Amino acid sequence: MTIITKNNGARELPFEPARLERFIDEIAKDYPALNTDSFKRRLVTTISAREVYPASEITNQLILEALSNLDEEEPDWTYVATQAYLRKLYREASKNRAYDADERYGDFYGLIKVLSTMGVYSPKTLELYSKEEINELGAEINPDKDALFTYIGLRTLADRYLAGDKKGAVYELPQERWMMIAMTVMRQEPKEHRITLVKEAYWALSNLFMTVATPTLSNAGKNYGQLSSCFIDTVDDSLQSIFDSNTDVANLSKDGGGIGVYLGKIRSRGSAIKGYAGASSGVLPWMKQLNNTAVSVDQLGQRKGAIATYLDIWHKDIYPFLDAKLNNGDERQRTHDLFTGVCIPDIFMEQVRKRGDWYLFDPHEVHQVMGYSLEDFYDEKKGEGSFREKYEECVQSNDLTKTKVAAIDVMKRILRSQLETGGPFMFYRDEVNRMNANKHLGMIYSSNLCTEIAQNQSPTIQTEQIVKDGKIVITKEPGDFVVCNLSSINLGRAVPAGVLDRLIPVQVRMLDNVIDINNLPVLQAQLTNQKYRAVGLGTFGWHHLLALKGIEWESEEAVEYADKLYEQIAFLTIKASAELAREKGAYPAFEGSEWQTGRYFERRGYLYDMKWAELAEMVWRTGIRNGYLMAPAPNASTALIAGSTAACDPIFDVYYNEEKKDYKIPVTAPDLNEDTAKIYEKTAYELDQRWSIRQNAARQRHVDQSLSFNIYVKNDVKAAELLELHHMAHDSGFKTSYYMRSTSN
Repeated sequence: MTIITKNNGARELPFEPARLERFIDEIAKDYPALNTDSFKRRLVTTISAREVYPASEITNQLILEALSNLDEEEPDWTYVATQAYLRKLYREASKNRAYDADERYGDFYGLIKVLSTMGVYSPKTLELYSKEEINELGAEINPDKDALFTYIGLRTLADRYLAGDKKGAVYELPQERWMMIAMTVMRQEPKEHRITLVKEAYWALSNLFMTVATPTLSNAGKNYGQLSSCFIDTVDDSLQSIFDSNTDVANLSKDGGGIGVYLGKIRSRGSAIKGYAGASSGVLPWMKQLNNTAVSVDQLGQRKGAIATYLDIWHKDIYPFLDAKLNNGDERQRTHDLFTGVCIPDIFMEQVRKRGDWYLFDPHEVHQVMGYSLEDFYDEKKGEGSFREKYEECVQSNDLTKTKVAAIDVMKRILRSQLETGGPFMFYRDEVNRMNANKHLGMIYSSNLCTEIAQNQSPTIQTEQIVKDGKIVITKEPGDFVVCNLSSINLGRAVPAGVLDRLIPVQVRMLDNVIDINNLPVLQAQLTNQKYRAVGLGTFGWHHLLALKGIEWESEEAVEYADKLYEQIAFLTIKASAELAREKGAYPAFEGSEWQTGRYFERRGYLYDMKWAELAEMVWRTGIRNGYLMAPAPNASTALIAGSTAACDPIFDVYYNEEKKDYKIPVTAPDLNEDTAKIYEKTAYELDQRWSIRQNAARQRHVDQSLSFNIYVKNDVKAAELLELHHMAHDSGFKTSYYMRSTSN
C-alpha cells in the first residue's frame, strides 16, 4: 500500500484512490466533455507505483497529467490544471495567513496589515482606507473569478506578480492583487464615491476585461517601484547630458521601466570637439555604456533592463548603428543587449523607391555651420515641407562635409539587420509629427522600446553648478522626458460582453490617476507627466476577437471591422478624457493644442459625423484631461495572463509550448473549438502581411500615438518583397513598425 506523507514526513496516511478521484471530479465538473476516467487511472497508477508519496507532489503530478492531455482536441484541460494549481495556492496562503483553506480566501484586511508590517505593502493603504472600507472591499472579492484563468495565465501571474514575503512565500491571491491595484489607483479620488470607483476598477480587472501595465501589475500597493511602463529620453550633444541620461535610464530601469533613448543630437565619429577635428568617437561608445546599463541594472531581478536607442537615417554613424546588433563582425562594435530604431523622413523612402542618392551628415557640424538642427524639422505634408528643404540646403552647402551613399544601400543594411536580429524598428518621423496633437509645444524625435509611444521630447540641460552655503547646487532646465502609463482592453472578452461603454471610462480614470500617485525617480519625467498627462490606452486579443466573430484575417471584412472598432474605442476614450477634464480640469498644455483648435478631429475626417462634431465641441468647451490618449502596446505577458492573443498580432501557432526559465507549458489558441479553429488555421508566418498592414492602417487613423506592429516573414523571403512591405506600411500612414519577425530570429 502506498503511504501519503504530510508535514515533511511527520504525518503518514494510506493512499485513498477514491478520495483523489472525487477531487478530480470536483475540479473538472465544469468540463463534462473531458474524458477524466483514463486521466484518473493514470494518476492513480503513477501514485500507487511508489511506496511513499509526498502529498505536496500529488498536486504537481495532477497538473502535469492534465497538461499532458492538453491539445487542440481538448483545450479545456488547461482549466483543470488551473483548478489544481489554485487549490495549491489556497493551501499555501491559508497556512501562511492562518485561515481555513476551504474558504479559499482569507481576511483581506488581515492580509494588508501583515504585508504592510513586513514592509511589502506601502503603509499608505492603511492610512487612506479605513478598516470598514477595506472590509467592504474584501467582501467584494469573488474567488470564483479565479476560474477565468488558463493555467499559463495563472502561473505567470503567480510566479511574477503576486505579493509574498521576502522569501517568496505565498500570501496574496489573484483576486487580492486585482483589488489592491484598484485601491491603489483610486486612492486619491473623493471619499464620497471612491469605494464605488474601486469596485468598478475591480470589476474591470477581475473579469479580465482589461489589464494594467506590468509595472502597475507588479508594484501597485507595494512599498517600492513605480507604475509606468514607458519612457523616452532625449540626449543632448554634451558629456554632461550623456552621463546624466545614463543615470536616469538606470534609475528607471531598476523600477521596471522600458526606455527609448534618442541619440540623434550626438555628434558623429570624426566630428570636432572644442575645435579639434576628428576627436569624437561618435554614438557607438555611448551605446556600449547603455548596453552595460541594460545588463547590470535589471528590472527588480525579474529580467534585464530593456533599452532601445534611436538614430536618424541621415546621421553619419548610421552604418555602425545598423550593424550594432549583428552576430558577426568586430565585437567591440556590437551592443547585443540594446534594441535599435531608425528615424526615417518621407524623402528617404522616396529616394529608396527612386534608387536615388542619400546624404549623411554630422548633426554637430550642421548646427555649427547652418545655424539649425536638421532633426528639429519635419515635412508638414507628404511631398512638401520644411525638413526636405533644410535637408536640400545641407546637401547643396559647400561648407558642410557630407557622405553620399545610395539610399537603397542604406535600406539593404536595414533589411539585413532585421532578418538577422528583428530590428531596427522603423519610426516614420514626418507622419508622427504631422499627426501630433501637441505640436504647438514641441517635436517628436523617436519612439520608445515598443514603438507605440509618440510624444513631445527635448533634452534636459544642466545650466549651472555652484557651491552655496557649503552645498553643491545644480540647476537644470528640464526637457520633455516622456512618460506613458499603459493599460489595455482585452478585446476577446470585453467586446463580446458589450462592456466598452462602461469599461473605457473606468480605464481612462485609472490611467489618469497613475500620473498623480506615481513615484518617478527622474524629476523631469515627473514634470513632463504632469504637463501632458499622457496615457496609453491600448488593446490586445485582436486575432482572438476575429476568431470569435468568424472573420477571416485575410479579408476586407477584417479591415473594415478594424476601422469601425477602433473608431468606437477612440470615441469612447476621448469622451472619457473630456468628461474627466470637466470634473478635474484639462491638462496644462491644452491651450493651442490640436485638441483645443479642433484640428485633431479635422485631420481624421471625424467632423462629418454628428456625434464626433458634438464631441469636438465638448472638448473645445471643457478641455481634455490627457494630451496623449491611445497607444496599443505589445502586451505579450498581460495577454497571456488574460488568456487572449497578444496585441494586434496573429497567433504563432494553434498549439505550442510556452517556455519559461524553469518549465515548459503547453498552450492552445484561446476559445479553441471547431468554429474558431478555422480562423486560427493560418498563423503568423503563413498570413499575407499586406492584409495585416491594411488592418493596421485602418486602426492607426484612430490612434493618436502609435501601435506596436510586427511584420512576420519566412526566412526565405525575397528582399524585394520585404522592401515592398516597408513601402506599403509607410505609404499607408504608419507611424512606426516594431519587429521584423522571421522564422530565422
